[in-house]
Amino acid sequence: MTQSIANKIYGIVLVAIFASIAIIIAQTPAIRTLAISPLVIGILLGIIFANSIRHMIPCGWLTGIAFSAKTLLRIAIIFYGFRITFQQIAAIGLEGLSLSIIMLGSTMLLGIFIGIKVLKLDKHTAILVASGSAVCGAAAVLATEDVLKSEPHKTAIAVGTVVLFGTISMFLFPILFKSGVLDMSFNQYGLYVGSSVHEVAQVVAAGGAIDDVASDTAVIVKMTRVMLIAPMLLILGLFLTQIKAHATHKKTKLIVPWFAVLFIFVAGFNSLHLLPLTLVSSINLIDTFLLTMAMTALGMETHIAKFKQAGLRPVLLAFILFIWLVAFGYIMTQTIST
Repeated sequence: MTQSIANKIYGIVLVAIFASIAIIIAQTPAIRTLAISPLVIGILLGIIFANSIRHMIPCGWLTGIAFSAKTLLRIAIIFYGFRITFQQIAAIGLEGLSLSIIMLGSTMLLGIFIGIKVLKLDKHTAILVASGSAVCGAAAVLATEDVLKSEPHKTAIAVGTVVLFGTISMFLFPILFKSGVLDMSFNQYGLYVGSSVHEVAQVVAAGGAIDDVASDTAVIVKMTRVMLIAPMLLILGLFLTQIKAHATHKKTKLIVPWFAVLFIFVAGFNSLHLLPLTLVSSINLIDTFLLTMAMTALGMETHIAKFKQAGLRPVLLAFILFIWLVAFGYIMTQTIST
């Protein structure tokens, strides 16, 4: 084994150790109550590492960290398809699918427009914050980051907005329903939560706080939004190709995120139910670990100084999208499900 390969392995092992710690922390009662995923804890641990003792590790190990942030990320997104089946999408019917498409598309377009044109954010930050709000939180930010090839600190900023406003949503939605502010049935509430709340774990918490029917509907709608990440990334790739071609006045190679295509194939395979549920469950556990490693590695490449440069504008964009999800999500749920 050459020294360069050995150093790469050491870097990967280092990331794995931090990811393991993140998963252990996520399983503590206090953190589970807040529905904070290990992905979020992983990036926080990574940022702490990057801004404290990173300079103490050999430079050769950085290749292992980069491998975790890029290659392992793509593998993890592909296997994320084992969390979804086409039968789940069929179960919520046309109204659930339509609601998911409308909320994802409108939130993404609104976020990009306001972020770039109004708040004057750079293109990558605006798209990352929009994708985190529109699709499925941290996992969507990770997948989008791979298509954009953006800087790690921009990913960390976008994930931070998901944590902030997703956590607020997790508590706000049940309060609004129980107080009678939301005039809707349990099933409608599930549609509303599934199409409007950021993270999968936050959807589970917000739906489960009300009723089993609401919880089941919310999770299925949310997983439909997760499925839509693949076509969203393909469209994003086409969009970026067109921008580059316009800027250079040349024909450019189409950006196709092949991991997104493979994600759909895996979901299709999972829909055939050829594998035992215990094996699928094990695959999902491993996949969560790989996603946590990828997020941790991104954190390890993020320096606090970059956050200061970004300022509060990404948070303001995320707040605007949060208001949009709460208000427009309610209107669309009432319109489509009645």
